[in-house]
Amino acid sequence: MDDIQLIFARNLKAIREREKLSLEKVSQLSGVSKAMIGQIERGESSPTLTTIWKIANGLKVSFTELIHQPQAETKLILGKDIHALEEDNGKYIVYPHFPFQKDSRFEIYSIEIKENGTLHAEAHREGTEEYLTVFDGELIMRIQDKDYRLASGDAIRFKADRPHTYINPGETLTRLSMTIYYPH
Repeated sequence: MDDIQLIFARNLKAIREREKLSLEKVSQLSGVSKAMIGQIERGESSPTLTTIWKIANGLKVSFTELIHQPQAETKLILGKDIHALEEDNGKYIVYPHFPFQKDSRFEIYSIEIKENGTLHAEAHREGTEEYLTVFDGELIMRIQDKDYRLASGDAIRFKADRPHTYINPGETLTRLSMTIYYPH
């Protein structure tokens, strides 16, 4: 059984069980025989595109819901696998832990800003918000022309659809987490 056939078989069975539908009911809804539905779920038959479309339409689900690998419930990100990005001659370092994905509309980073490090950010797309939590050191968050001073344990949420600047005013390393939320 190839990967797509296995994924389709698992997804079909999961949807059928979630909706509490019998093989016979899926057959009635889709126009695909009960025997064929059973063979597909057991991985004994590789359905045609037409059959997949019939089943998707009958179950009122998207075609891709039947053929895409479901996202794992748990994803471990190892620090050694994260590729840091640097700005301000290495004084502003970004670690992208969870990059943007369309279905979640957010991304999560950890950031280190060395002594006197600064990053000027242009306005993001309209409606974008940032959520920052400072874990170590100090941060001045300049949003347009207003400064907000944060210490360890402080957090800030702001509309990031305007220019903003991250500044470490202290003499020690500043560490923070950042979540960027993008609107629809």
